[in-house]
Formats: sequence, structure tokens, C-alpha cells
Amino acid sequence: MNVTPPEVPASAENTPPILTQTTVSVEPILTRPNRPRPRASMAMLVVAVLAGCVVAWAAQALILPVLLAGFFALIGNPVIRLLQRIYVPRFVSALLLIALGIGGAVWLGQQLVEPAGEWVRQVPREMRDLTPKLRNLIKPVQEANQAAKNIARAAGGENTAKPVEVVKTEVNDPYKVLTATPKLIAAILAVVLLTFFFMVYGQNLQRHALALLPSRQKKRVTADILQSIEREISRYVLTISVINVLVGLTLALILYMVLHIPLPEALLWGTMATLLNYAPYVGPLLGILIMLLMGFVAYDELWRSLLPAGIYLGLHTLEGQFITPIVLGKRMALSPLILILSLMVFGWLWGIIGLLLAVPLLVCVKIVLERIEGLEGWAKLLE
Repeated sequence: MNVTPPEVPASAENTPPILTQTTVSVEPILTRPNRPRPRASMAMLVVAVLAGCVVAWAAQALILPVLLAGFFALIGNPVIRLLQRIYVPRFVSALLLIALGIGGAVWLGQQLVEPAGEWVRQVPREMRDLTPKLRNLIKPVQEANQAAKNIARAAGGENTAKPVEVVKTEVNDPYKVLTATPKLIAAILAVVLLTFFFMVYGQNLQRHALALLPSRQKKRVTADILQSIEREISRYVLTISVINVLVGLTLALILYMVLHIPLPEALLWGTMATLLNYAPYVGPLLGILIMLLMGFVAYDELWRSLLPAGIYLGLHTLEGQFITPIVLGKRMALSPLILILSLMVFGWLWGIIGLLLAVPLLVCVKIVLERIEGLEGWAKLLE
């Protein structure tokens, strides 16, 4: 039996096909453009920075030991790697460095306690003898200031009102030293232990932290950043430390051999120069002022009084303008304006320790910005 297909009406041949619901719903999804990621506004960034500063200031008792330990571990890592090449275990190398560091600090402290205490007792007495000299030096300035006051009084009428005097009273707490000493000992012990653990287990900690990242690309970028930070910061900190120690030893040697200052006192000023040289611009400026005070206290002649500050200024100029740029090159060059701002910020947050850590932290930030795509311009801003 033959079955003929049904005839299609002529009107149906010209009608368009009916679009199904699936075709209508899929088409807009396929052609939908990718939305850009939302970016934080400038106000949110400012609020985040301010919040970070508040947290850094409030938690400084916790943050500073960790940063100092990382700072000392970065100094010791190149030495530990060198000892590992001659088959010295990492644990033994770290223990040896910690023992040498503590022994050197104790020996230096024993040498400096006596001259430092003598200067603390001597400076108030010498300042009373120094006051007439300083008064003669600033006498022209005082006379000019008094003349300006007389002119202003004649122009604006006589003002007979007496200035209000504010008297401040301070209650001495006899237990303040007893409560502060255990905290200081605990902080020093925490820095020593953290430095040792950073030296021994720092590499394993980095390896385990990288394993937590989700993608291989993020692991590679993060590993490159961490390796660059360790390599560059270790090189920078170790080089700067060697240069600063040489500057301090040279200053102490010149004071001892040329100016015939006793050796413990010369070591005191050399140690001061070494520590202050970690803070660019601000540290040498304070050193010059301290050396001026030392010269005026130790000598009566004007030229001999200015000689210690002149020697310190000459050494710092030689180190800052020639030795450090030649050794480190332009790779670690930082903008003087950014350096001053960072010293102000970290000095305000953490005091003297902040001044010592400002430059290494700024170099660390510069390295991170150089390795992250899209942030290279901010790294150039720091140069």
C-alpha cells in the first residue's frame, strides 16, 4: 500500500520557522560582553592606608620584634648559605651566628657602658660651663630679636599684660623601671628566638605558603617575588651593614689616633655613627649635632671643637657620595623625597626602630611593585 505524504499548504511554505524558547534565551548569553572588575575608589584606598597605619602603631609591640627578627635573619642568610656550601648544617650555622651576635653585643656593651655613663654624668656639668660660650655665639641674634620686639611695641602700643605661665607637674613612679625591665628583656628574647627560627625554618615556611596558592601562575609569581626580596634585601642589608661598621670603625680610629680620645669613648662615638648611618639624611644630621656637642664639651678652642663634627661630615660625604653608590649601583637608588617621607612616617609610627627599618622596608616595597604586572610605574616613582 502506497502512503502519500500530506500536502503542505502554499501559505505555510512562506512562513518563517518558529523560534524555540531555547534559541531565544541562549543568544543573549553568548553575546553578553564581559563586565570590568570593580576598582576601589581613592577614598577607600586612603581609608585603608590610614587604617593600616593605626594598626601598625597600635600593634607595634607585636610587629617590631617580627620585623627586627626578619631584618637580622636577612643579614645572616648569605652567611648561612656560604656555610652550607662547606657542608655545615643550617641549624648549626644559625646557632653559630646567633651566638657570635650575642657575644659581640655583650662585649661591645661592656666596653660602652662606662664611657656612656661618664658622659651622662658629665654633660649636665659641662653644659653649665658651655652656656656662656653659647650665649656669646647667639648674642647677636638675641639683640636683633629684642630690637624687633621694641619696634613692634612702639608701633602697636605698650602691652603691659603679663604672659600666662603654665606649670607642669610630673608624678614620679618608683615602679616604672621595675615594670619596664621585664618587658625589655622579653622583647629582646623574642627577637633572638624569632631570628633563630627565621634562619632555620624560613625556607620551609615559604615553601608551605606557596603550596596554599590555587594556580601555578600565582605560585610562580609569588616565588619570584619572595626570591627577589630575599636576594636583594639580603644583599642590600648586608652591604649597608658592612659599610656602616667600616664607617664607625674608621671614625673611632681617627678619634683615637688623631684627637687622642680614649679608646672606649672613641668606640662609643663609632657605634653611634654606625647605628645612625642606617637612617639616611636624618641619622647623619643627628650625628653631626652630637659630634658638635661633644667637641664643645671636650675642647675650649673653637677650631678643635668643630674638628670632630668636620671629621664625621667628611666620612659621611665620602661614604654617601662615592662608596655606597659604587658598591650598590643604581639598582637600589631611591628618591630622596620618598626616603624623607618614609623616615618621617616610620619614625612617627615606631620611633628609633622605625628609622632603622624604613629604608629596608622601602626597598622591599619597590621590589614587590617591580614584579607585579601593572604596578611598574609605582616602582619608578620610588627611584
